[in-house]
Amino acid sequence: MKLYYRQYSESGPPVVLLHGLYGNQANLAWHARKLAENFAVHALDARNHGQSPRSDSMTLEEMAADLVETLDALGLDRVSLMGHSMGGKVAMLCALQQPQRVQSLVIIDIAPVDYHKPADKVIGALLDLDLHEIAGRSDADNRLSKQIPEKGVRDFLLTNLQRATDGSFTWRINLPVIAEFFPILTGWPTIEASYGAPVLFIRGEHSDYILPAHADSINSHFPGAKVITVSGAGHWVHSEKQEAVLRLAQRFLEYSVE
Repeated sequence: MKLYYRQYSESGPPVVLLHGLYGNQANLAWHARKLAENFAVHALDARNHGQSPRSDSMTLEEMAADLVETLDALGLDRVSLMGHSMGGKVAMLCALQQPQRVQSLVIIDIAPVDYHKPADKVIGALLDLDLHEIAGRSDADNRLSKQIPEKGVRDFLLTNLQRATDGSFTWRINLPVIAEFFPILTGWPTIEASYGAPVLFIRGEHSDYILPAHADSINSHFPGAKVITVSGAGHWVHSEKQEAVLRLAQRFLEYSVE
């Protein structure tokens, strides 16, 4: 599947950005614009997200194949990948499956492990929201607050709410399929490969997505990996500490790309 993309620049070594679950390419737009000063940057929407095509299936393997097909369509033979959460898993899997296509990796707050999550409160809350009843975004926000108390999380999720041509509300994300494949998206496939090129893992200090218990899996798949913790941040470290993540990513990419 060829994915929707936004190109931020044409000059410099190619870097492709991959967003996380429930997101779209705009989630990394600030970083894309900054990196575009030195790199040829593309940001992609994953299948069933943003403006990319919809599908009834959504495995990590399929999403890694989507990435490669999109790279082929763009004429990009070898790129650096920067991905947050789900996007980081897709980037890691692509590097393990086709290392010749990946120059280096920046992985934001995710590890190559199965998190054993059958579902989360977000999926339930969004599926429970009757789009035929809501009067607008603020009404949707109020209704979601009963199950999702974090205002920042609600604001992020509601970027997916849009009006159809008939005035009704729809989601930019394919919620039923995401719900069905959630355990797979938060899991990790069985793969014995390793990727020896440079890899930078950036974790939020208060996040539990990269823990000491994950070190063996990280090191077995990515023996050249370096893990750096950004203080005062959680899972959305790239949003909470934009400048810090940019500095780390830019310095790493400048060092690791040809």
